[in-house]
Amino acid sequence: MNSRLHPHSGTRASSRIAAVAAILGATTLAACHTTAAPSSGYLSSYDGMEKAGRTPGIALNQRRDDAASDAVRSVFIEPAVFAPQVGDNLSDNERMMVLSEVDRQICFEVSERFVIAPYASPEAATIRTAVVRAQPTGRVGSVVSAAAGLFVPVVSLRPPMTTGGLAVESELLEAGTGRQIAAIAWARNAQYVGRDSGSLSRVGDALQMAEPMGDAVGDAFSSKAREVTDIPDPDPCAAFGSRRDIGRTAAGFAFGMATGLYSPEASGNGTRRRSSEP
Repeated sequence: MNSRLHPHSGTRASSRIAAVAAILGATTLAACHTTAAPSSGYLSSYDGMEKAGRTPGIALNQRRDDAASDAVRSVFIEPAVFAPQVGDNLSDNERMMVLSEVDRQICFEVSERFVIAPYASPEAATIRTAVVRAQPTGRVGSVVSAAAGLFVPVVSLRPPMTTGGLAVESELLEAGTGRQIAAIAWARNAQYVGRDSGSLSRVGDALQMAEPMGDAVGDAFSSKAREVTDIPDPDPCAAFGSRRDIGRTAAGFAFGMATGLYSPEASGNGTRRRSSEP
């Protein structure tokens, strides 16, 4: 066996290790850096909202009237909107992608707890949601993350100040009266050190945050007395696309493995927006 090394291989390896160590050192200090978004004024009330949850990197405030929530049978989900002056730095297509994915993930989670009404009616409670922060993903930082992933593949290393995120406010309103039954203010930024993949899409991080956001909304609006049920058939959320698109999942996984980046197009996220009309 030839044990001789290229004269510069040791230097290159040392440089790579030093670069990774520098990223780790800089990012470990602020691995959990999500701050709550200021109250936007979108919710009908902020009274009684309290900090909840202990998941690192997530800012969560919520309230719920358990008795009123338990009495709800069906809900109508209004299409999500951007709060005023939020997302103004995004293109129309990027805004559509974020709203579509927020709607999609909320529908998926809520439909396992309540009957989804296809349109507003006096018999159905209403869910209203606003995106109150949509922090763009830094493309340069994502490329750096993908390169670092060649040497530390088990985690994603994101340079500080390049991560994006998502914050929403959502409420459940009683049928007929419009009284607030439950409300949630949720925010999460991609972590500097973690499993959040970089993306060349400026809304890549916001789209990745939509799934845990949907989980949080579903949990916030239903008490522990309400059981999570099987997915209804036919699926009331079909307008947003398939919940389990094996082809899209495989394509997104393959793209991520090959590049170290998240691609909304390959994963099929944020691609459809349902109409608000009955």
